[in-house]
Parts: sequence; C-alpha cells; structure tokens
Amino acid sequence: MPIKSKIRTIPNFPKEGIMFRDVTTLMKDPDGFKLTIDTLVDRYKDMDIDVIVGIEARGFVLGAAMAYNMGKGFVPIRKKGKLPGETYSEDYQLEYGVDTIEVHTDAIEKGQKVLLVDDLLATGGTILGAINLVEKTGGEVVESCFIVDLPDLGGSKKLDAGGYKYY
Repeated sequence: MPIKSKIRTIPNFPKEGIMFRDVTTLMKDPDGFKLTIDTLVDRYKDMDIDVIVGIEARGFVLGAAMAYNMGKGFVPIRKKGKLPGETYSEDYQLEYGVDTIEVHTDAIEKGQKVLLVDDLLATGGTILGAINLVEKTGGEVVESCFIVDLPDLGGSKKLDAGGYKYY
C-alpha cells in the first residue's frame, strides 16, 4: 500500500488555485499511519538526534509519534501567540500569505541535534522559518522530514540552496 494513495487532494483550499494535500486521510488509516511512522522512525533511529521538533499542526502528530517510538523528547513549533512562555519568533512566506511561528526560548539546549518534522514541503517558507528558530535556540538541525514534497513550488530547491538536508 503506497502512502501516497492515502492522501487526498482538495482543490481551491484555503484559497482559489491552491491544491491542498490533506494527510488527515492518511493519519486516520491505521495501516497507512503505522507505515508512515515506521518508515520515518526506521530512517532516523540510528542517527545522532537529541530532540524531535514538530511544526504546527500535523507535524505535532507525526513528530510526537516518532519521538515516542525513538525515546526522544518532543518540542512544538507553534503559530504566533500559542505558547505561554518566552519565545523566539520568525515570520515566513506561505504560498498564500505570510505567517509567524514561535518556539520557547528554553525548548532546545545549545548544541542539541534536532530533527524537524512537518507533513508537507511546498514553498519552503515554513521549514526555513523553523530552521531559523532552531538556530536561534542554539540547536543544530540534522535533517527535516516530510510526507509530501511539492517540487513545483520550489521548497526543495530552497533547502538544497541553503545546504539543508531533508527527506
């Protein structure tokens, strides 16, 4: 069963012209979700990673499941105003606007090796913002991983250009 077959596309969401890749259909399928998490955990289980950082919101589901399976801590990167403590903030460009993400200033210790997790790589704005946040805390991004890559939107090219590893 290919993981891709469990992901639906919703046209014109959140606005006209956007083809939204909805991974909730994958996550609700027990076999598809298990295969996804097992595939990602298998890739990272022997890498030198201290903490897994999930990006709101679907990155929380994936990253927390991976962290549990790998015996690692989990750190959320959230939309602006959702974290109660002192935060670092980063504005980033979406394919349909601008947004801000935040992480607690004490969430990642200096020198910790970080795996970033999100559901989808599109324009690269969100992940580049998240990388900047991790670097502000003193963490080191080992790699970023996604379920879906939309190469036509250029995110993977931006990661390549920045020398960032991703899967």
